[in-house]
Amino acid sequence: MKLGREIADDGRFVRQPNRFTDPLGPPEPGRYRLYASFACPWAQRVLIVRELLGIQDLLGVTIVDPIRDEKGWRIPGGDPVTGVEYLSELYLATDPGYTGRYTVPCIWDAHENRLVTNDFPRITLDLERSWRGGGAPDLYPESGRDQIDAMNERLYRGLNNAVYEAGFARGQAAYEEAVTRVFQTLDFLEERLADRTYLFHGLTDSDVRLYTTLARFDAVYHYHFKCSIRRLVDYPNLWAYARRLYAIPAFHDTTDFDQIKRHYYVTQTNVNPSRIVPLGPELDWSPAS
Repeated sequence: MKLGREIADDGRFVRQPNRFTDPLGPPEPGRYRLYASFACPWAQRVLIVRELLGIQDLLGVTIVDPIRDEKGWRIPGGDPVTGVEYLSELYLATDPGYTGRYTVPCIWDAHENRLVTNDFPRITLDLERSWRGGGAPDLYPESGRDQIDAMNERLYRGLNNAVYEAGFARGQAAYEEAVTRVFQTLDFLEERLADRTYLFHGLTDSDVRLYTTLARFDAVYHYHFKCSIRRLVDYPNLWAYARRLYAIPAFHDTTDFDQIKRHYYVTQTNVNPSRIVPLGPELDWSPAS
């Protein structure tokens, strides 16, 4: 995995900006196609929301192979909609001059034959605002959006992206600063969840964003990204919360621990040059009784 342009002079990892940021239009059967990976936390967010909102028939999905090579994400058997074999082909079809990493999630517009968005922070919000049908949970209630936005920003800076800043750091100071933020955020969340089922009064977009990092924490981030001060299972409230969410089909059905581990340990040779996938940890994800 090449990150040269995303490593600052002081060794910090600085994530590349999202290239395609157009908002999604209203739902139209057959128009939009999601490209996602079960291994990627940013993509799993969209997969979870897609199921929670019950919009599978409106937003088709192509799942890429968890092992990414020098050509990027491969589509096993080829994409049934566009016919491409690699996600990079859709990026270059939309912008022939594109030179960044080819990332998931992204959404293809079959009417305009272009990528509309790879703006992972915004995709779930677009779906929650405009694609939610009757009976689906309101994951982004209008009355609570300011609070959800503030929580999402805190999660991103302190946890979702901070684990990558720790794992990809190329300097001791950069690593320690990032990993300190990770555990300060986990400590805050452990206290917040002492008397709450969810981060707010009901299930929201923030819970989805938190879950996908927690699901990978002990299996990947604790070892692979050196976020090793404590494990998720060392936080009783957070561990119980993660298992409650895992019991919900949309979370459980999109969580593939095998693909998660193979992607990180095999693909990210800059962190794990041996490409050896460790055994374990043995964790019981069933809800606490």
